[in-house]
Amino acid sequence: MKHVSGLLLVGLAAAGCQTAPVADSGFLSRYDGLVAREDTIRASVRQRRDDAEAARIEGVYLEPAVLVGSAGSGLSEPEKAMVLREVDRQICYEVSERFTLATATPGTARLRTGVVEIRPTGAAGSGAAAIANMLIPGPGTIRVPGTTGGLAVETELLGPDGQQVAALAWARRANTVGTDTPSLSRVGDALQLAEPLGDAVGDTISPEDRAVRPIADPDPCALFGPRTQPLGFVTRLVTGLYVPEVNTGSAPAEAGTPRP
Repeated sequence: MKHVSGLLLVGLAAAGCQTAPVADSGFLSRYDGLVAREDTIRASVRQRRDDAEAARIEGVYLEPAVLVGSAGSGLSEPEKAMVLREVDRQICYEVSERFTLATATPGTARLRTGVVEIRPTGAAGSGAAAIANMLIPGPGTIRVPGTTGGLAVETELLGPDGQQVAALAWARRANTVGTDTPSLSRVGDALQLAEPLGDAVGDTISPEDRAVRPIADPDPCALFGPRTQPLGFVTRLVTGLYVPEVNTGSAPAEAGTPRP
C-alpha cells in the first residue's frame, strides 16, 4: 500500500507546479516596477517595495478587501463574504506583527486589497480525495486533478501622500499533491490559500530590516476570532476535510465593531 501511495504522489506531482500569473486587473494604482519572483514553488508572485518609504511608515489602516471585476461570479453572497473576511483576517494577523494598526485618518498609510479571482473547489472531487487519503496513507494529501480551487489577489501599501510604497500581485491554485486539504465547500481552497497570501502581504510591505514583533495586547485583530483554531486541526485529522466553519473561526463580527 505504501508503494502504491508513493507511485500516486510521483504521478501527480507534475500537476503541483507553480501557478500561472493572473492578468492585471486594474485595481492597483500602478503596475510598473512589479518584479516576478523566481524562487517561489507554488504561487505566482509579482511585487515591488520602496524600502526607504516603507521604513518611515509605522501606522497602517487596513481597508476591507473588495471583489474586483468578475471575481466570485457564480458564488453565493455568503461564500463571497466568507472569502473576503478570511483574506482580511489573515492580512490583519500578518500586518499587525510588523506595523501598528491605525484608524482611517488623514495622513495615515493605507493597505488596499482586491480579490481578483476565486476559483471554486470541486466538492465531488474533494469528497473522493478525502476517502482516498484515508485509505492510502502517506505524506501530505492527494487531490483530484481539475477539481482544485484557487485565489488571486492584488494589494498595495499607499503612503501618507497617497503614493504607492509597495505592491503585490499574488495568485495560487491548490495543489493536487501537498498540504491543501480537500473541502466540500466551493470556497474551501480559496479560504486555505488566504493564509499564505497573508504571509506574502506581510513580507512584501515590510522593510527588510523590520523584525516581526510580539502580538499586541489586546490583539488588534481580535474581531476576527482567535489566531489559532485547534478544533480545525482536529477536524482535518479526523475527517480529512477542511471545514470553513471550524477552520476559520470566522463567525461574523458584531454589527458596529470598529475595524483596526
